[in-house]
This record gives sequence, structure tokens and C-alpha cells, in this order.
Amino acid sequence: MFDVLILNGKIVDGTGSPWFYGDIGIRGEEIATIGKLSHESADQVIDARGAIVSPGFIDMHTHSDLVILDQPFIKAKIMQGITTDLLGQDGIAAAPLPSKYVEIWKRNLAGLDGTPPIDWDWSDVGSYLQKIQGKRPSYNLAFVVPHGNIRMTVLGIDNRPATDTEIAKMQEILIQSLEQGAAGLSTGLIYPPCCFAEMKELEALCQVIAQYGAPLVIHQRSEGDEIVESMQELIAIMSRTGAHLHLSHLKNCGKDNWYKTEQVLNLIDEAREHGVEITFDQYPYTAGSTMLSAILPPWAQDGGSDKMLERLRDPHMRNRMILEMASGLKGWDSMSKWAGWSGIYVTSVESEINRSAVGKSIAEIGKMRDTEDFPNVALDLIAEERNGVGMIDFVMNEESVKKIMAHPAGTIGSDGLLGGEPHPRAYGTFPRVLGKYVREEHVLPLEDMIRRMTSQPARIIGLQDRGIVREGLKADLVIFNKDTINDTATYASPRQYPTGIDYVLVNGSIIVEYDRRYDLPAGRVLRRRYAKRT
Repeated sequence: MFDVLILNGKIVDGTGSPWFYGDIGIRGEEIATIGKLSHESADQVIDARGAIVSPGFIDMHTHSDLVILDQPFIKAKIMQGITTDLLGQDGIAAAPLPSKYVEIWKRNLAGLDGTPPIDWDWSDVGSYLQKIQGKRPSYNLAFVVPHGNIRMTVLGIDNRPATDTEIAKMQEILIQSLEQGAAGLSTGLIYPPCCFAEMKELEALCQVIAQYGAPLVIHQRSEGDEIVESMQELIAIMSRTGAHLHLSHLKNCGKDNWYKTEQVLNLIDEAREHGVEITFDQYPYTAGSTMLSAILPPWAQDGGSDKMLERLRDPHMRNRMILEMASGLKGWDSMSKWAGWSGIYVTSVESEINRSAVGKSIAEIGKMRDTEDFPNVALDLIAEERNGVGMIDFVMNEESVKKIMAHPAGTIGSDGLLGGEPHPRAYGTFPRVLGKYVREEHVLPLEDMIRRMTSQPARIIGLQDRGIVREGLKADLVIFNKDTINDTATYASPRQYPTGIDYVLVNGSIIVEYDRRYDLPAGRVLRRRYAKRT
């Protein structure tokens, strides 16, 4: 007798092997038996005839860190077959968080993670993960510890190099965070305070994660103008430390840089041939999304959001920002230069007064304000919303997206911001990959793409009990129609659920059944367990 019995499915097991017909019997949270089970009985029977049965999708880059504490059932994620989110991205996330920095950090995260009505009452990675589990989420959450939080804990948010003593303290906090269950370390070298760190600081932290076998998950300092130099720096650090490099949302931005895609992929191949493990995640769109203040040069954000807002009120400093945004700086990517003011759209704001700006480009907002001084329109929005503004920026091309997606070291990450009128990737990433890039564009076979969504990310972040359809592993499963699965979310109407997903199971519980959703506390916080170090 099984709790759930899935019959007649085409099983794509997550290993990259060809699909096979089979039945799956589930007891409790685990896959108990795979075989011919039509003679068996169960409390719930699913006829998956004609459908694909695969492991649940693992989203390798998410920004659900605060929303999950307010909405334990995040429909945007679950309805696209995601059964595990990886939190803690870009070096700026929820924990660790000393109490004296809570108010500052709320403003720093507002453009990325919003300002949901939650109690900020955790301090370290352990207490944060415990708080998530206490909310009884409907799907699974893993966490990489953010570099910016570690740095802030030791030396605040000022723009200065860390001393050797401070670096040693950061290493101690990183070790503590890994021991509390973090699956790796993240950093975002365009975001304060991560962007204030010298490379020796990053290398010292990589020495720690190399000992644990955990990855560095990184938004590198350049994704366009200096992307080759940026990757060469990182590969050199990984060669010296032996750490695993995982590149966040790998892309090549700016029309003048699109030709570099082949060189970027060759760098990855060459490094892997020389023993450096490099993997990456990617979202299947030609536009990115982050906080609007990412258009500002790093010095403008020294000391946090309040200091940045003070500088925006200084005419001399504001003019300097505008000049540097137009020209770019050595070691810093100017998103506004790449996208242009017609290619940057506001996705979310905090106040009612600017609600009409949501969904419009900076150029369109300028026209609403009867001005073509678009740089000042953008800076005014950041100031008026106290840094609580999200954006979409169109900076990539389709050919590069497909070339990167075809590379075997890749995984998939939505990078979805959930507030306001979000990027459609928050609702459609995984179905879009399977519909557009597998079925229609033939970028990769179905079995290989499922591997990149399941067992490959599970291996990278150390999830040994899921990511493959195998007896004894957790029953995180998706049942979908390969002929109809697709995204429906668009830039104009992003809050649209995908088609073609019939069932989603998390730890053996059915939480999606066609258009019906069951708000069950089926999820778990997945703490990584490490072998004892010698």
C-alpha cells in the first residue's frame, strides 16, 4: 500500500539518461518503488499516461528570502514546478544580521526583496533558517551565506579594505554559517558592501569554502565591458584556492560586448580542463532585473542607503554620478549606458505617489514629468522611494542566451524579484526553457535540460537526497505535458502562470494538481551537511 501511486509516466530521471516507462510508488516523503505497479493500491493514484515525470526543479538563483517569511506558499514558484529555492544570493541577503544594522539593511534590500510585513528577529544563519522552517513552507529552501552580510557584521558598510584581523574574523563567521547549514558562499561584486572588498578578502573566504567543498556563487564584477578580465581574475583565485566557482546568471551584456560570448565559454572550458570546477546558472530572457540603484557607481553607495540618499541631494555629487553613468568606470559596469533610458523599466516602488511609474521606462516616466533629463528622473525616483525601486534592463541578445544555454556546465535560475510588476522570469523561467528552448528551438534534448534543472544543481549545493527519480530519495516530482508546457508571463503582463504542468509533489505531498493548489506545509529547510574537516 502506497500513499501516492504514479502510473504510466515517461520517467526522465534527472541523470541525463533517456526516458523510460514506469510507475512510482511513494510512502511518506520518499520514493519507495519504481517499476510496474498497476496491481498495487494507494491512497492517491495519478494516471500520468502521456506525461513526463521528472524530479522537481531546483531554482539556483532566487530572491524569496523575505517573501517566504510572509508567504510560505509562493505560487509564482510552485506553479512552474520549482520544489527547491536557493536563497542568499548576490552577497546581500537576510543573514547573518546584527541587530544594530537591521534598519540600514532593510533599506539596502528593499529594491531586491521588497519590504514585506515581517519581524526581523534573527541574527545568524541558524536562527534565520529556523525561522523559515517555523513558517512551515510549502516547498524546500536552501541557503548560501552572503559575503556582504558577513562583511557588514565585521566592519560595517563602509568603503574600505578589511584588515588581516577582520578577514580572519570573516572566515570564522563563514565557518560558523557553513556549520549551521549554508550550502556555500555568495557575493555580488556590483553591490555594496561586497563591491568594497579587495580580491585578497575574497580569496581568503574561498580558502574556507574550498576546505568544505562548497561553491562560491558570484555575481561577478563585470558582465560585459570587462567580463573577460573579471573571469580571468576569478579563475586565478580558484586555481590558487581549489574552490568551486559558480557564476550567477551568466550573461554577456551590452551590444558592443555580445561578440565575447564564445570567449567567455572558452574560458570556462579551459579552466575546467585545468582542474578548476566552474558551473553557472542562467535565466532564459534578454533582460535582467535588479534594484534601480544598481545604475549608480559604487562610491555613491558607500556607507549604505542613507549616505547614498544624502549624496543624491548634493548637486555636485549628483552631476558626477550622471557623468560616470554615461561614460562608465574602470572596473564598474554602467547598466544605464548599456540599456539606455528607453531600455530600463520600473518594476516596483514603495510609495503610492510613484505607483504610476511601475511598468514604464525611465524615458516614459520622463515624458510623464514633462522632461527629457532622463538621468535625473532615475535619480529622483531612487531618492523619492528611499532606494525601494526595482527595475528591468534590456541588455542581452537571443543568440548569446542560446549559446550559453547549450553549455554543459549550466543550470537554471529564475533570479525572480516578486514585488510590483516583476520580470516575467519570476513566473515563467522553467516552463519557458522547456517550451521555447527544448521543444521549439532544440537547444538541448529534454533529458539533458532536465538534468540541468535537477541533479546538476543538487550536486552543486550538496543535496544528496533529491534531484533524481530513484528509490530511497525524496519524492520531489513534477508531472508535465512536454507538448504544451510553456510560459505565459510577459513583460507587459508578468503575473501569469504557465501551462502544461499537471502535478507538483514536494516531499511526497501533492501541492499542485492541474489548476488546483494545496497550501500544505510540505517543504523543508535543507541544511547542507559537511564531512568533518581534518
